[in-house]
Amino acid sequence: MKSLREIYRIGKGPSSSHTMGPQKAAQAYLAKHPEAKSFRVTLYGSLAATGKGHMTDVAIEDVLSPIAPVEIVWKPSEFLAFHPNAMKFETDKGDPWTVYSVGGGAISEGPNPTGLMPVSGDIYDLTSLKDIQNWCDTHGRAYWEYVDKCEDPSIWDYLQEVWETMQAAVERGIDREGVLPGPLNLQRKASTYYIKAKGYKQSLQTRGLVYAYALAVSEENASGGIIVTAPTCGASGVIPAVLYHLSRGHNFSDQKILHALATAGLIGNVVKENASISGADVGCQGEVGVACAMASAAACQLFGGSPSQIEYAAEMGLEHHLGMTCDPICGLVQIPCIERNAFAATRALDSNLYASFSDGMHRVHFDHVVEVMMQTGHDIPSLYKETSEGGLAKGSGYFFSPEEM
Repeated sequence: MKSLREIYRIGKGPSSSHTMGPQKAAQAYLAKHPEAKSFRVTLYGSLAATGKGHMTDVAIEDVLSPIAPVEIVWKPSEFLAFHPNAMKFETDKGDPWTVYSVGGGAISEGPNPTGLMPVSGDIYDLTSLKDIQNWCDTHGRAYWEYVDKCEDPSIWDYLQEVWETMQAAVERGIDREGVLPGPLNLQRKASTYYIKAKGYKQSLQTRGLVYAYALAVSEENASGGIIVTAPTCGASGVIPAVLYHLSRGHNFSDQKILHALATAGLIGNVVKENASISGADVGCQGEVGVACAMASAAACQLFGGSPSQIEYAAEMGLEHHLGMTCDPICGLVQIPCIERNAFAATRALDSNLYASFSDGMHRVHFDHVVEVMMQTGHDIPSLYKETSEGGLAKGSGYFFSPEEM
């Protein structure tokens, strides 16, 4: 498994797969062809179907257009075999390069790498949560200590930057009002939820504030603000909401929050290694579902959970999102994505509480749920995975072709 830096990427929203990934690919291609006179970029499958709403073309043009003219070709009905988010770069001389945006801002050259893209090495020797949990039990250590063992010491400085970015996104989002970008004219809600929550008694205030924090980050993401993929842009509001709430409400130190972030990142890393965190590949269960599992584990650790209780919390966070489709209206990371972040954040707190009441013993292990999630995701028809051809996207009455967005 790769470094947690691959799970927690700091950058602009609204989509890690559709914005961050294509921009990274454009940068890699430009580095090899700085003298090009023109560029042609063909977007396939899910990347093309909802690319306008996710500002895929803008992300690519921002990199390439200062150097030479860029032609974007949209092929939403053509899916390449390796992954639904495929793109092909070409120059005026040809030089084709096909690359895939596989989730969380990461890109892959697929089964036939050309060497154009630098490859980072694996640093975690254990790749299943069961094996990592056994290591923790054998050595009397916590999950974050396995992270500390595998990563270089600078990971803690990086996680501090991640935590500061998450907090800033919450606070910006709470303070901002107005309409989100795009044809839906969706009003920001975080500020209103925050104010209303402050007026309730403690029992309801807690839930309302978590909603507000998740909405705040998700709305920042939807408007192209700086956020952290956790594990993706579309699910970037879940972990910040939970950790921001717990840090303020329970006075957890930054060091404890960083340890929780490390554990959460380890959970996301296991899923990324053994399944997928791409909505176009496995549906929203791979984004919001994984984010909920990560946040569940982080919360359980903060409240003193054992390795088995933390695993149980993560297992519930993912299990109860199995089968969730990815069918955003107009291809925008707004409806139902923003609300899903808010509900997943509260579900993470519930998963922690449920696991904390238990002794950590249960029948279905997290690793098995990851396997089931991958299989379920591949069984879901493509029209329910970021194509705007089914589900909420089709039945909402809002539909815009890539040319109309």
